[in-house]
Amino acid sequence: MSSPLADRLRPKNLDEVAGQKALLGEGKILRKIIEQGNTPNLIFYGPSGVGKTTVANIIANNCGKKLYHLNATTASTADIKEIVSNIGSIDAQGGILLYLDEIQYFNKKQQQILLSYIENGDITLIASTTENPYFYVYSAILSRSSVFEFKTLSAEDIISVINRGITILKQEQNKEIIISPEAVKKMATAAAGDVRKSLNMLELCVLTAENNDKTEITDDILEQILSSNAVRYDREGDEHYDIISAYQKSMRGSDPDAAVYYLGRLLAAGDLPSACRRLLVCANEDVGLAYPQIIPIVKAAVDTAIMVGLPEARIPLANAVILVATSPKSNSAYNAINSAMADITAGVGGDIPRQLKNKHFDGDEAEIKGQNYKYPHDFPMHYVNQQYLPDNIKTKKYYKFGDNKTEQKYKEYWDKIKK
Repeated sequence: MSSPLADRLRPKNLDEVAGQKALLGEGKILRKIIEQGNTPNLIFYGPSGVGKTTVANIIANNCGKKLYHLNATTASTADIKEIVSNIGSIDAQGGILLYLDEIQYFNKKQQQILLSYIENGDITLIASTTENPYFYVYSAILSRSSVFEFKTLSAEDIISVINRGITILKQEQNKEIIISPEAVKKMATAAAGDVRKSLNMLELCVLTAENNDKTEITDDILEQILSSNAVRYDREGDEHYDIISAYQKSMRGSDPDAAVYYLGRLLAAGDLPSACRRLLVCANEDVGLAYPQIIPIVKAAVDTAIMVGLPEARIPLANAVILVATSPKSNSAYNAINSAMADITAGVGGDIPRQLKNKHFDGDEAEIKGQNYKYPHDFPMHYVNQQYLPDNIKTKKYYKFGDNKTEQKYKEYWDKIKK
């Protein structure tokens, strides 16, 4: 019993995996991939304790490859090179399967090192992450991998796992364990989709119960265990992309009550960096030019929060979150830069107009002498009509005035100036 109950109860085959029927049910694509045994590069993403590592272990047992396990929070480039050195060895004749946990913590260089070995098939990669991989994983790795999202488990899924855990503990202790169905359901609900957490709570309940000829898990013991584990779970959950996303989407959606609630969950878990980062992003992305003064205000609130730390940080952040949620919204600047960068990525553009270049001297080969730049301050209203974009996109409009009061005032002013 030296290992945690969650490890002792870890499923050995796909039928024992709790939930995830959309991925592992009969006829589903991931199950077919695993049963065929010819494993491609895979990326699993979803919250903690929903079966990502378990499924990776099952794949490793079925595919005949040598399994290596790295956690990106502690692994280094040297660890990658050590695994690579085993390619073609007797120990890894069937190939190498690398299970890389928390891949979002690998920087771009580390991910690029893996890429060359993934491309030539020397290494089969199974990576897991609690964050959205399309934000955190190198695009070249994404394009060579199949991405599967593991969903949070329901309370019913976890109840079946807890009951299996009770059976195992009975056999190990050779004594009766008394726990009501209501207590099992409460434990499953408190785990909020995390199998590992539910089994940790069960084992802790059994260890702290009176150890006589039978073990009874009373309501008092259960409440103490649930209370001591509440904040720890919230921190794990709030690191998940969906919870942080709900925080920003509540501000964007102008719901101060939901925004403050999700802020509270982040801060209760001690996740001050995520609370600050998303707040700054939302002020720029979602309020933006509808109320441009909000950007330095939110920055000041974040600076204050970081300076004073928790728990006092909750006060300036609450002020800023409510301000962002209740402010007018505009994503006109966000859309403008996205549109411009899409053209740049697609190779749309051309040579910079001559009048904008840093030209101070014309050689004999120049057909047009002089830069011909018009200095706007030399003209009425500090404006003169001249071309700024390259020729083939000279009429392109990336920025469109938002329909809020502030931007419509800008539009009225510029319509007057440019006419």
